[in-house]
Amino acid sequence: MAEQSYETNQPLQPKPKPKKRKPRLTLNQSKYLFVYACLLVPLLFYITIRFIPTLYTFNIGFREWNILSPEQPFIGFENYVALAQDPVFRKSLINTFIFIFFGVLGQVVIGLGVALLLQRINKFVGVFRVIYFIPYVTSIVAVSWVFRWLFMNNGFVNEMLVNLGLPAQLFLNSPNQAIYIIIATMVWQALGFQMVIFLAGLENIPKTFYEAAEVDGANSWQKFKSVTFPLLNPTIVFSVVIGSINFIQVSFTQVVNMSVDSAGGPLQSTLTIVVYIYQLAFRQFSMGMASAATVILFLIVLTITIIQMKVLSKKFDY
Repeated sequence: MAEQSYETNQPLQPKPKPKKRKPRLTLNQSKYLFVYACLLVPLLFYITIRFIPTLYTFNIGFREWNILSPEQPFIGFENYVALAQDPVFRKSLINTFIFIFFGVLGQVVIGLGVALLLQRINKFVGVFRVIYFIPYVTSIVAVSWVFRWLFMNNGFVNEMLVNLGLPAQLFLNSPNQAIYIIIATMVWQALGFQMVIFLAGLENIPKTFYEAAEVDGANSWQKFKSVTFPLLNPTIVFSVVIGSINFIQVSFTQVVNMSVDSAGGPLQSTLTIVVYIYQLAFRQFSMGMASAATVILFLIVLTITIIQMKVLSKKFDY
């Protein structure tokens, strides 16, 4: 049987090229998709870590939620009524407002004063900035214990007073003095941050305003009152809002490490609402009461922030 030949004389046809698939998204669309995807990750993290637990805290505040009990019945506003009748909670609220008022006032006034002085000198400006900023980056716990040692009954400050012929003071053991020593410590530590904020604000004020004021014969106080203070208003608003929130949050570490009993003593004179919430939640295991107090704290912070922004954001005419 003869073998079948497959060879033909017809020329080989070139294979058709595969068609290129058009991309579904343009380059511009891909760029925006990447940006939104990157922004979505921290947003989801924020919703998971902050937003959902905050809403859950509102729910717990309306329940009798003891961490040792398997049942958490709904009790309405009973937790809020119990807090309103609790003298320790009212004391912690008063102390918190004292912390905010004197602490923020001290930070803003001293921070602005230091910034104005640094703006007037030409030499060693960087050295002074570093010296003032070092406490801000120092551990809060370390600073608290150093000041606690300084103001002990037999500490450095009392030793200085005795050497000067003055009577020794109780300081942190005194219900009337302890809170102001803790406030002074917090003001001292945050002074560098406030100084940097005010220096940035002062640098943004055009020099022409000062030159025009000098032509009109204005003295230093008139230039500060009519030029510096109005134009520095957005910086002051930012400083006051951040300072208020900082004094509510950071006061926990300062109070725990500087108070004589590490719980807001003596006689609850340094007890803040944050420390009281911690005691309710993790010492008395009363999560319902602690959540109700947290909601009240949230409303206080929100109210203070809105009032500060409304009052301090007043527009000036130049």
